Amino acid sequence: MRSKNVLYFTQKEEDLAELLRQTGLKRNVARVLVYLANSPEASSRDIERGTDLRQPEVSIAMGVLLARGWISTREIRTENKGRPVKKYLLSRPFLEIIDSIETGKVTELDHQLSLIRSIRDLF
Repeated sequence: MRSKNVLYFTQKEEDLAELLRQTGLKRNVARVLVYLANSPEASSRDIERGTDLRQPEVSIAMGVLLARGWISTREIRTENKGRPVKKYLLSRPFLEIIDSIETGKVTELDHQLSLIRSIRDLF
């Protein structure tokens, strides 16, 4: 049997994931993002164990992160005949991802303020 170290969340990572969730990210997406920020690369199974999420939750979060271009994947052939294992890693530095979230929020707020100004002008 093989021994492998699996990363688990500390209180600091829990707090960081909660702050990301409060910015508008889904809980599972925030947890996976924090996990990958603290790990050079990880398999889906590692992420499931480290974030305490189920496989479907991790898969959905990965889809969101891939769509935003924040993570990349690579496949590793296994010794067995099974399916290759996918490894996930951040495609950009974590702080650059945070800058991207900030830019999106600023754009969203500017749009909402312009809508409010338009409502005032019409009234």
